[in-house]
Amino acid sequence: MLSTGFNIVPFSWVTLPAATELENRVMDWLGKMLQLPNCFLFSSGGGGGSGGGILQGTTCEAILCTLAAARDQMLNKIGRHNICKLVVYGSDQTHSSLKKAAQITGIDPNSFHDIATSKATNFELSPRSLLLTILSDLESGLIPLFLCATVGTTSSTAVDPIGPLCQVAKKYGIWVHVDAAYAGSACICPEFRHFIDGVEDADSFSLNAHKWFFTNMDCCCLWVKDSTGLIKALSTNLEYLKNKATESKQVIDYKDWQIALNRRFRALKLWLIVRSYGVTNLRNFIRSHVKMAKLLEGLIAMDKRFEVVVPRTFAMVCFRLNPETIFNPKLHENGDHSEDQMNELNQKLLESINATGQVYMTHTMIGGIYIMRCPVGTTLTEERHVHSTWKLVQEHVNTVQGALDGNIIDHEED
Repeated sequence: MLSTGFNIVPFSWVTLPAATELENRVMDWLGKMLQLPNCFLFSSGGGGGSGGGILQGTTCEAILCTLAAARDQMLNKIGRHNICKLVVYGSDQTHSSLKKAAQITGIDPNSFHDIATSKATNFELSPRSLLLTILSDLESGLIPLFLCATVGTTSSTAVDPIGPLCQVAKKYGIWVHVDAAYAGSACICPEFRHFIDGVEDADSFSLNAHKWFFTNMDCCCLWVKDSTGLIKALSTNLEYLKNKATESKQVIDYKDWQIALNRRFRALKLWLIVRSYGVTNLRNFIRSHVKMAKLLEGLIAMDKRFEVVVPRTFAMVCFRLNPETIFNPKLHENGDHSEDQMNELNQKLLESINATGQVYMTHTMIGGIYIMRCPVGTTLTEERHVHSTWKLVQEHVNTVQGALDGNIIDHEED
């Protein structure tokens, strides 16, 4: 209400210095909580060309801005006519915002490479697979440009190995962006910080405070090691935007770090969250969510009708009905059920649960498997909610299994 009611227009430092300075401050606060290298912080230098942070609207904007910066840096070296040779890399689990950003920045659709992952490696992006793809592209005369590594993928919260991926990418001059939209917030806890080890070798890093940092939409935190690329790719300096403060090169004009000219007063929201809760309470909230997700994971493991499809890393549990036990043993031995049938059964179960209006869970398809996803992530969630959710799931699977057993009896009579 405050940020909307003030209705400020902080696109340049001069329009409201306090808004820019507050944003500089809270981005450094959060950066220090995450133990980001000093090269990502304003406090390490400040002013034109150094690192620092900005509050974007969403991850889509953060990736688009960094990709535009990487593109222009490369084209200034090789000539703008070679844009058709640039290649963008991610995994098949990378958020769709990367592909959209590639489309918007003019990358050839055939030069967007989503590298396959597998259940055997928990759907992480393999550094070896990345290297082989890069070498193949180089042989084809293409130019590697940008890699998006993910900490906490959308489908299953998989964590790409940042350090090893950066080692591969840096050999070929590739801009590395780390997308930690969901799971990055957990890294303010020392026990989770290792998930972003290697970030010192990345060029940019982002997380969504409006996901697991209790901040209202929209609030995406983006840090860059060197803001020069962003400023050159995104700045506009028409006469009516010129002023002495900007010309001094001693202030930050956030209009040159983002897509739009104007912007909302997002810093006030993040400042209030940090000042209201404090670092200790924020860490305890996150830890409590992980603990409750671990509780749910344990409840699922005790019911042989279900399986946890991928290991729980943070506070989201990915599970489904277990085909080994949910189908009639005879039919299972004879292979008379398909993965499609299993997927349909899980879909019906999820729709039945959500139709009650008591809980709402989402789904994904990963490795051809339909998975139900249950995240824990709000300030008011308690263990009793986890138990009641699990009880509801069990009640509905009894109904679904009853219908399935009836169909099996009809099948055997036929």
